[in-house]
Formats: sequence, C-alpha cells, structure tokens
Amino acid sequence: MRFKLVTLAGEKINEEVYEVLIPTIEGEIGVFPDHEPLVTVAKPGVVTVKLEKHHTAERHEFFAISGGIVEITGKTVKILVDEADHGADIIEAETQAALERAIAMRDNATNDVELDKAHQLIDRHMVRLKVADLHRHRHR
Repeated sequence: MRFKLVTLAGEKINEEVYEVLIPTIEGEIGVFPDHEPLVTVAKPGVVTVKLEKHHTAERHEFFAISGGIVEITGKTVKILVDEADHGADIIEAETQAALERAIAMRDNATNDVELDKAHQLIDRHMVRLKVADLHRHRHR
C-alpha cells in the first residue's frame, strides 16, 4: 500500500510499505494493505513503518508526529500533520535541551495558556527523544 506522511513543509515519505502503526485518539492502530476505509485523528506519538513483510524490527522506520488527520483507503494511508521528524533527523542533545526548557516553562507558568503550551512542548520533545532512541537502537 502507499504511505504518505505530509507536513506543512511537504512530504516526509511517499512510498510503498507493508504496515504502518499510528497513534490515534482511540489507541494505536495497525494498518495493512486492504484496510477498511477510515478517517481518524492522530495524536502526538510515534509512527512506525514496516517497509516489507519480511522485515524485522531492526528495519522499521520511525517518525515523531505532532498529531493530525489520518485517511485510510484500501490502497493508501495518508497522515496530514503540522510537523514530523524522522529518527535520523533528530539531534538528541538539542531535543533534550528543548525538553528541559519546556519543563522550566511549565514550572514557571503563570496562567493556563502558558501551562498548556508547556505541556504541549514537553509531549513533543519526549516523543522526539523516544523516536531518536528507537532509531539509535535500530542502528546498533
């Protein structure tokens, strides 16, 4: 099936894959060829892509997403998000520093808007660190 991950900056991936695991508000779903048509909401988390049926976990691709919209047809999976990062593109030290700044922002928040923004940033950077870790372990 064709998998497309589209961000505001353009396509991150557009290729034939065997399976895609997607974090949705209903829970994680696995999508295989000929999946029932579905439109749902993706939540921030890790998208796991298995390119071919015989690939082991060491060959999976991982993307950190910020949430978005998922559209599934029998032949295509499309995820539309504001941003997505491939594991290879994440610099762990920078992401860790950004997480620490977000935690400080949370701790110093003076209103609900600041607190909500800090929680969103914390979630984003924690997902990015998880994807970087998965990518690093895959390449050992």
